[in-house]
Amino acid sequence: MVVDQPTRIVLTVRLPNACMRRGAANAWRNILRASNQRNAVDSMVVGAYHTATGRYHSKINESPYPTDEQLEQITSKDPARLLQQADAAIREKDQFRAAAVIQRYGQLGHAARPVFDLMLGYATSQDGALHAEKYYRTLSEEYRTTREAFRWRQMVALARVTASEAGNPSPGYAEACGLLNVGT
Repeated sequence: MVVDQPTRIVLTVRLPNACMRRGAANAWRNILRASNQRNAVDSMVVGAYHTATGRYHSKINESPYPTDEQLEQITSKDPARLLQQADAAIREKDQFRAAAVIQRYGQLGHAARPVFDLMLGYATSQDGALHAEKYYRTLSEEYRTTREAFRWRQMVALARVTASEAGNPSPGYAEACGLLNVGT
């Protein structure tokens, strides 16, 4: 969508959590890419506002997860084994272990696609409070557009959120699988 006429954007809603802020910042960046110069500048300002404010802005950790101690517990270097460990951590709703496993996986230079595939299975079947499929989409997009040095931060965040939503099946998922004659 290209906006030809300048418009004034007025922000009246504060976003309720950090994950929504990430999605909102992603949306504002996409508006920026498709807009004229004036709207692009407005989008940058609003995106910065979303990043800097919100109810959780004072709760940001000085040291990001996973911590060094959490990473030290991940000793495997085998990509298949690491994916199994990530899957187990997600099923156990262990956000920090899931984040640590995916961080280690990325540090070892393994391919991102198998991680996306693992997370997609949860994004389409689980109904987290953070809208699993939308968050998956946002992080997939962010991974592609983030500088290579920082890409795996997106995957670590996705692993942590995926672990938080595990165990809450999406309404209608089992019925849809039955109608499509595929396993749940």
